[in-house]
Amino acid sequence: MFLKTLKKKLVSWLGPWLAFWIIKLLGRTMRLVEIHPEIPRSLWEKGIPAIGAFWHGRLLMMPIIYKGKKLSFLVSPHRDGQVMGKALKRFGYHAILGSTTRKGFSGFKQMVKAHGSDIGIVPDGPRGPRQQVQIGVIELARLTGRPIVPITFNASKRKILNTWDRFLLPYPFSRGVFIWGEPIIVDPDGNRAHLEEKRLLLERKLNELTEEADRYFNK
Repeated sequence: MFLKTLKKKLVSWLGPWLAFWIIKLLGRTMRLVEIHPEIPRSLWEKGIPAIGAFWHGRLLMMPIIYKGKKLSFLVSPHRDGQVMGKALKRFGYHAILGSTTRKGFSGFKQMVKAHGSDIGIVPDGPRGPRQQVQIGVIELARLTGRPIVPITFNASKRKILNTWDRFLLPYPFSRGVFIWGEPIIVDPDGNRAHLEEKRLLLERKLNELTEEADRYFNK
């Protein structure tokens, strides 16, 4: 019991520090490019807050690509999510505990409006199914009026972990690519059929972008 408690405390203390410095190291050593950076830039320049959506398996490098004014990340209330949330705070971002299920979004509208920031979210988190969009992100866009901007990432040299999300861990000194997709607008008065249509659209666009990123270094 003591060892189990000690392990949890060590993970809680060391995990965020390690995650922060791993991301910083990768960001400083990798050669990174962006495809279609004008998409988020146009929103930032107009002061339009948005929801950035990316698969759970491709989230590691997302903290370093943001160039807007204020960003909040939705992170899982589970232990791994809390570790990532503490790491994100080291980057100056705000972490909000929740999930992409309907239950996880209780009270979330008020939190988002209070912070008035862009939102980073993994629509297949916190536990999958892998690369399948949960309805919560669509509900969030409907409630807040924020456009959803899909984004993905890949690296020329990486390790794909044997996890439910096939988590991508890039190697230092490799090349990396971020690909942005066109914004998806959800009608605030949309019915269930409309929300499902947008859910499927986001899922398809994210998978298409991810496939494009996976082909990028095979040219």
